[in-house]
Formats: sequence, C-alpha cells, structure tokens
Amino acid sequence: MYACPLCQQPLMRVAKQWVCENRHSFDIAKEGYVNLLPVQNKRSIDPGDNLTMMQARRAFLNQGFYQPLVQSISSLLQTHLSDNASLLDLGCGEGYYTQALAQQLNTTGQHQFWGVDISKTAIRYAAKREPSIAFTVASAYQLPFFNASFDAVIRIYAPSDDNELRRVIKPNGLLLTVQPAAYHLFELKQAIYPAPKRHTEDAKVLEGFELVSQQTLDYPMHFTRPEDLLNLVNMTPFGWKCDQQRKQQIGQTIDLVQADFLIQLQKKLPQ
Repeated sequence: MYACPLCQQPLMRVAKQWVCENRHSFDIAKEGYVNLLPVQNKRSIDPGDNLTMMQARRAFLNQGFYQPLVQSISSLLQTHLSDNASLLDLGCGEGYYTQALAQQLNTTGQHQFWGVDISKTAIRYAAKREPSIAFTVASAYQLPFFNASFDAVIRIYAPSDDNELRRVIKPNGLLLTVQPAAYHLFELKQAIYPAPKRHTEDAKVLEGFELVSQQTLDYPMHFTRPEDLLNLVNMTPFGWKCDQQRKQQIGQTIDLVQADFLIQLQKKLPQ
C-alpha cells in the first residue's frame, strides 16, 4: 500500500523497515507505526496539535461523549461499504475513531484500516492504542499511498487536499466527512465570545463525486465533572482564547453543552 514519499516507488517491508528499490528506507518504530513524513516536508519541528490538546482530546473522548457520533458513522458505513474494504482515517490523531470504527465494522466484515496524522506523538499514541491498525506519520496533502488505494476515506475535522482525496479513493469509493454543524459547542462560545456566531453548514461536494447522504446529529452532553469540560475546552481552539482562570470559571458554571455534527457521505463517480 505504501508509496515511497521520496521517489513514489512501492515500499516493501524488510525486517523492521520499509524499503523501496531506490534504497530509501524507513524504520518501523517499536510501537509498530512508520514515519513517512520527510524532513523537508515539515513546516515546523513538531507539526500537528500540541501535547496539551492531544492529552485533553484523548481524556475527553475516552469518557464516551462522542460515542453517538461513532455509532452514526459506523451505521452509515455499514450500509454502504462492500465486504473486505480498505479504509483510511485521515488526520486520525490518537486513533480513537479509527479503533472504535474498526471494532464496530469488523463485527460484520473483515475490513482493513489505516490511520494517518502529521503528528508523530499522536501516531505513537494511536499505535499503542491499537497495534493491529497500520498507523503512519504523513501529511494529508502528500499521502504516501498509490492512486485508488482505498474503498473509503474518513475525514473527521481534518484539513486535507481535494486532489489527494480524489487520487487515493477508488472509483465508486466513499468519502465520509464530519464537521461542526450550526450549534456545535455553542454554550462554550457564549461563555467566551461577546457575540458568538453559529457554524456555517456549507459542506461541499467534491468535483467527481456525488452526494449519497447528508445529515446532522445533535444531542446534549451533560457534565458532572469539571475536568471533563476543561478537557473539551483544551482540545479545541477555545483553549487558546482564555486563560486558566477563565477555564476554571467555565468548568464550574457550565454543566450542559450541545454536540451538533454535520455528517456527509460522498461517492466517487467512475471515470
């Protein structure tokens, strides 16, 4: 599945490395992941979300607040996926959704999962979380995979390149995206901004794809522990907008926050 990020030739596994015919080699970490992000393609020393955001997100998601989202995505994919499908979780972070979807979808099939994120720390966490999934450090804008590699790509909040999505998804393959709907986390916005605005629901259909399904999922999240709400704040850009004192005030005064997601499924048209 892997294409060498330096010369685009196929990578073959040799012992604890991935190697191409031009002798470019990439070590497999002890956790099982491989780093296919060349140094020259990095825009910073340690790209991706910072450690505070990752730890907060991992702690928040592990409490199950977004489990209804996992259920909705899983049901949608089960309806439309073929047997033995190959799936890529783009911008997979610490692997929460990758692992959860693999567990649910593989109760009725034998699908193969890959996860990609630009953060080495996040991928290390993901590989420890689920060793059976092929996790890779790579850029969503230069994916180390060949054309038409995947039956489905899952993109939850992750930025990406439209041309790369078209390139790696097979004809008749699926693109499932999740983005904030109008009132997602609106109570936090009200606590932080003087004039909070709703999210725009302007999910676009990629050129060369057709829309299969578009739906919203909304439900209240009840918080009984301030630390869970603080983790939600710190895993989002809201964490940059307020100091520690303001975060503590939010944790003590808000006990309900609305989750509101826009879920879209597209299908790539045959060429």
